[in-house]
Amino acid sequence: MFFDTDCGGVVHNIAYLRMIETCRTRLAASMGMDLASMAETQLFPVVVRTEIDYRRPAKLGDHLVIHGSLASLERARFWVEFTMCREGETQPLITCRQALACVQMPAGRPQRLPREWAEQWSSEL
Repeated sequence: MFFDTDCGGVVHNIAYLRMIETCRTRLAASMGMDLASMAETQLFPVVVRTEIDYRRPAKLGDHLVIHGSLASLERARFWVEFTMCREGETQPLITCRQALACVQMPAGRPQRLPREWAEQWSSEL
């Protein structure tokens, strides 16, 4: 989008994070944490760390593809990874890792990850 770029047509760094947020929301839904479920249980994945490497700039008019995956599970947090490329290319524009914790609201207390995640997702890591 035009509003994602500077006057030179290069994508702003914050725009990448917004696109990753969208991908992470879809990834969470595939893990059973869709928006309706989170609202009902009041258990939310909260970003506690973001690492991003900007390798090449995306530009106005580029069609971008973002792939997200679960990278690892720990007792109370998990890591997800993202790669963003131009459509039809394999060389990444950015790579990103994020650590998230499951937080029970409204108390704001971190919770252990659901047991079923270890059973369901460990074999895929």
